[in-house]
Formats: sequence, C-alpha cells, structure tokens
Amino acid sequence: MSAALRRAEAALIFFGSFALAAFVIARKHRIEELLGALGPFSYPLAIVVFTIVASAPFSVTDALAVMNGVLFGPLWGSVVNAIGLVLAALTGYALARRTSHLLELEQNLERLPGWVRRFRVGSPAFLLTLRVIPGLGGTLATQIAAAFKVPVFVHVWTMCAIAVPICTLLAVFGDRASAAVQTYYHQHAPHMHVRERFHDFWHHPAHAPSPEATTP
Repeated sequence: MSAALRRAEAALIFFGSFALAAFVIARKHRIEELLGALGPFSYPLAIVVFTIVASAPFSVTDALAVMNGVLFGPLWGSVVNAIGLVLAALTGYALARRTSHLLELEQNLERLPGWVRRFRVGSPAFLLTLRVIPGLGGTLATQIAAAFKVPVFVHVWTMCAIAVPICTLLAVFGDRASAAVQTYYHQHAPHMHVRERFHDFWHHPAHAPSPEATTP
C-alpha cells in the first residue's frame, strides 16, 4: 500500500508540475500584459513564472525567454532568464527525487545514442551531452541526476551551461525583433493610415469623411 501511495504521489507531482507549466504557457499573453503593468515588481514575478515553466518535465521555455527579452531588454531579460534557470534547476531536482522512478530510466538509458552512452552515467560529460538532445534530453538528464544522486551543484551547472546561452540568445532575439517591429511601424504608420482611409472611401463612399472633416 505504501509503495502504491508513493507512486501516486510521484505521478501527482510529475503531471501536476507539467499541467501548471502548460497553464502558464497557454496564458503567456495575459502574463505579458500583467508584467508590463507592474513596473519594478515585474522582475521577481517574471523569475517565478520562468522557474515554474523551466522546472516542469517536458517544458519548453523558448517563448518565455523571448518574452523576457522583449519586456526587459537584452541585458535584464538575460538576467531574469538565468536566475529563473538556476531556481528551476534546484526545483526540478527536488521534484525529480520524488518522480524519477516513473520514467523507467533503465530502459531509456538503453535507447540513448551511443555517443551519449560512451560517458559514465551521471557524470558531468554524460549530463551535458544528454541535455543537447532536444525534447526528452533535458527532462531525462534531470531525472537521472536525481536517481543517481548526482550532487545538486553538478546538476545545476550542467543544466545552466546548456540552457543559459540558449535563453540569452533568445532574449537578445526578442529585444531585436521587438525593436525592428516598432521601427517598421513608425516608418510606415502614416502610409498605413492613408491606405485605411482610402479603403474606407472605396468600400463605404457614403460614409467617407468630407474634406472639411479631414482638414486639421
């Protein structure tokens, strides 16, 4: 009975954390609006949101990393991403200590490519190489680190060594993309306004504004 309860607890933690991360991602635009309205308080909230998503199994943090670059700029967006990743590594490790037996790690280890299995399981080289695999690699590395009782410091730095540079590039991309969109809008806004008025006149001539109404 106790073994069944432990499995149920692990499954609840595993799928609950995944569901919470999916909920946050699904409402990314609402969260972005909220963060934009909070001023300085948006930084700690953005870190909390990033931690929740990045610590969940099978989570994808790319959208949030880009969003932080848009909201906070390339420097502070990268800082928010990096702090969130460190906290996510600690949180994910703690969760994996309770859930690692759910993923049938022994069978998954046998399916890994030879260029990963050449390293000792649980070693820094093994964890770094495994995290390069997209999709399951990051989740499997965290679960293996917890199951093989890898020191938490090793788990944190191997995760951040891969994830921090990627999220930094995404933050810079988000900032540059946002700046490019704003520049394009400011350069083309007058022409877009004229086209909209012409469109209204062409399709609704009876409601088109008179010359007097459009004169400043």
